[in-house]
Amino acid sequence: MKQIYRLLPGLNCGECGCTNCMRFAAALAAGQVKTSECPYLLQNRFKGRINAINEILSGITIGGDGMVADAGAHTEDEIVGLIDHLTADFVLSPLEGETSCLEDLHPFDRNVQVEVGKIIRYRPWGCPVTHFAEILEVNHGIITVRITGPLHRIGKNIEWVDTGICMVVAFEGQVTKGNVPDVGATVRFLPEHCMMGKVHSGVIVHSEGSRVRIEGIDLKVW
Repeated sequence: MKQIYRLLPGLNCGECGCTNCMRFAAALAAGQVKTSECPYLLQNRFKGRINAINEILSGITIGGDGMVADAGAHTEDEIVGLIDHLTADFVLSPLEGETSCLEDLHPFDRNVQVEVGKIIRYRPWGCPVTHFAEILEVNHGIITVRITGPLHRIGKNIEWVDTGICMVVAFEGQVTKGNVPDVGATVRFLPEHCMMGKVHSGVIVHSEGSRVRIEGIDLKVW
């Protein structure tokens, strides 16, 4: 999968149907998609990469259960980050009716003007990916948002407010894979909408059924 990923454009555009190139590489390795589903691989600047990917795919053995045969692979029940390959305790999915987990943000720029309903462009502190999100609530400088996607998903003509770097203060969503943790537990979790497929860490401050709120968010998982 890593070999295939290095040959992909690395744009994380989502036009193939996967949230990022790493997930597309995993889907290719599992035989779930074709290289032609990435529109950028068909461009002249990436000429020759499809043949290289197909050579790698020809050497992959798919087991009877549809899983890629790999002696060093994680078990099917494990939740593993695509970028850091760390094991998470659970997957955090959007609440019912939401398009992403909810995030509480603290903009470093205290002078930025925001209001409910507006779209913001920001980069989470410690993350290389630029996010676009809709503001749901503003409370004492903390902005609650839902992710609306990378730019191509919302349209280039839409207006947004550039808030710059923001600290992610909290996540809120529901546990869909893994066990629901107790309040006070320090956890590793994988946000379903994370374009890098990276494991995050934090502390559970509220738990009700499968719904949890996680604060003290850290991308440096030890």
